[in-house]
Amino acid sequence: MGGDRQDYYGKHGTPQKYDPTFKGPIYNRGCTDVICCVLLLLAIVGYVAVGIIAWTHGDPRKVIYPTDSRGEFCGQKGTKNANKPFLFYFNIVKCASPLVLLEFQCPTPQICVEKCPDRYLTFLSARNSRDFEYYKQFCVPGFQNNKGLAEVLRDGDCPAVLTPSKPLARRCFPAIHARKGVLMVGNETTYEDGHGSRKNITELVEGAKKANGVLEARQLAMRIFEDYTVSWYWIVIGLVIAMVLSLLFIILLRFLAGIMVWVMIVMVILVLGYGIFHCYMEYARLRGEAGSDVSLVDLGFQTDLRVYLHLRQTWMAFMIILSILEVVIILLLIFLRKRILIAIALIKEASRAVGYVMCSLLYPLVTFFLLCLCIAYWASTAVFLSTSNEAVYKILDDATCSLAGKTCNPETFPSSNESRLCPNAHCQFAFYGGESGYHRALLGLQIFNAFMFFWLANFVLALGQVTLAGAFASYYWAMRKPDDLPAFPLFSAFGRALRYHTGSLAFGALILAIVQIIRVILEYLDQRLKAAENKFAKFLMTCLKCCFWCLEKFIKFLNRNAYIMIAIYGTNFCTSARNAFFLLMRNIIRVAVLDKVTDFLFLLGKLLIVGSVGILAFFFFTHRIRIVQDTAPPLNYYWVPILTVIVGSYLIAHGFFSVYGMCVDTLFLCFLEDLERNDGSAERPYFMSSTLKKLLNKTNKKAAES
Repeated sequence: MGGDRQDYYGKHGTPQKYDPTFKGPIYNRGCTDVICCVLLLLAIVGYVAVGIIAWTHGDPRKVIYPTDSRGEFCGQKGTKNANKPFLFYFNIVKCASPLVLLEFQCPTPQICVEKCPDRYLTFLSARNSRDFEYYKQFCVPGFQNNKGLAEVLRDGDCPAVLTPSKPLARRCFPAIHARKGVLMVGNETTYEDGHGSRKNITELVEGAKKANGVLEARQLAMRIFEDYTVSWYWIVIGLVIAMVLSLLFIILLRFLAGIMVWVMIVMVILVLGYGIFHCYMEYARLRGEAGSDVSLVDLGFQTDLRVYLHLRQTWMAFMIILSILEVVIILLLIFLRKRILIAIALIKEASRAVGYVMCSLLYPLVTFFLLCLCIAYWASTAVFLSTSNEAVYKILDDATCSLAGKTCNPETFPSSNESRLCPNAHCQFAFYGGESGYHRALLGLQIFNAFMFFWLANFVLALGQVTLAGAFASYYWAMRKPDDLPAFPLFSAFGRALRYHTGSLAFGALILAIVQIIRVILEYLDQRLKAAENKFAKFLMTCLKCCFWCLEKFIKFLNRNAYIMIAIYGTNFCTSARNAFFLLMRNIIRVAVLDKVTDFLFLLGKLLIVGSVGILAFFFFTHRIRIVQDTAPPLNYYWVPILTVIVGSYLIAHGFFSVYGMCVDTLFLCFLEDLERNDGSAERPYFMSSTLKKLLNKTNKKAAES
């Protein structure tokens, strides 16, 4: 047995040896992984340069404000459309064309107008009346009434018809309302298209809806925004309640951890026991029933799965499976009962550590702030990069034209040969692009932008983990708790992490960022391959995505433990990762039990907090309860604030429990190191709590003699 143990340790490193000078996180340490630190600084400089280039060439107004058929903004100061804030479509029905899905533009002239039309008029009726001055403002700029009726409509100088419209997201859409179940615009149910045909307004509406699928999306977005404006303070109150509940749960967990874990275990055993009993009762009930003795093999596969519930063999199989699970769980509890007790004791010890380092609960706010900066810089750079293209104009025609889709110049198109070949075509703004070297490099710059976001975000998370690990390690290695605890353990750990280990944090974050950007590229390729019928390529892509997902999870686990070793010993990333991995492998059973017990307990706490706040928000925003005299504000969609509160509550609870989880992981590694370094003698006393020593039958001799 001793030989096996020695061979096991030989495969998984050498146990830590006693060091009389070791009293917790080492203060006299040097800088680690300097090369990675330099690489990170150079990458940040390059990232700033990319941001400056993007800000120089980009124009975010292209994704915010509408543009007319010439690519000019509506309602922007310094432009000729400064006093025309709304975009008007000549014939919005044409937006139902499939061309919209390819070119992202409706194949109809679009102009900027001061206000949307508020009356129903046709070009034919308005041309020879006093309404023509009003109608003329919806024609192309500079329109001169010197053409015939057919020529004006053919050249797209004026719309064939005006319908009452309302602005939505700075675009004019028909003012639709229902009357006796019929969709109407103003007081009209039909309109004349200028060619003598009359169409039901329902066709207009359906065409508009099919047009970009953006009409309903924008309307939905506006209503959601309205809901946020009237309910934001109630949402904040809900998030504050979630914060208070998270804090209370962590405080109570110190006293109720053991009870909660054992209640969970007992409930699982009882549920499985009831399942076995229910299967037996169904099995006995079917005895003697016609057809219940048919075997599963003879019955074969049936699409209606309820057929199998009428067979005794099915319930017998269920009963056997549940019985095996019950026996396995009971055996695991018998043989691993001490490991579970150790896990519970560590959770209680983590509660004490968090109680002595209460400012650690506020550190997630620092991480959140830094992550917000990373996200804001990445998002703004991405927007500026995506809008740094030049305006591209294409020939658009809703009829058959061989030149449709080709680029053109709007200034020279009316007199060009293309205009004569396709008399119904228009040279219209299509999208933003370009053929220069900078424009060809935009995809690479976007990938670099995403990569740097992953790198910096992982660095921020790593900084938080090292900081918390250093603070909680100071607690564990204090012989007399909390008397020997440093004055400001969290700030000291933060300073050590930034001063000495920026390179190591950058190294770990870089490895993880590389895997994450590969996963993003694989997702992009997978989307491109969805239309392909190559089954082998799809199978290979699925395997690659699965492998890199597993690799990311493993690297996150390894990085987390490596950061703990960095916080304690100040070694470089590779050495810390190796030592942490071997230490965990030498205690693999304890690792498995502790990890699952703590994960389940933390998940239980998150669900409890999120469920409580979510139910409260549901009853409040659906006007089923009143907190004060005024009820909840009237909303378009009551689920908007409810989902916001639920998601926000989960993030808040996750932030609190991430501190708690980091504390448990740190104390666990320190506990394993303590067992290997010390033996309880006067020269080598254990640093673990009295509860852990009692569970392991360990004592400090000096304490025993006194």
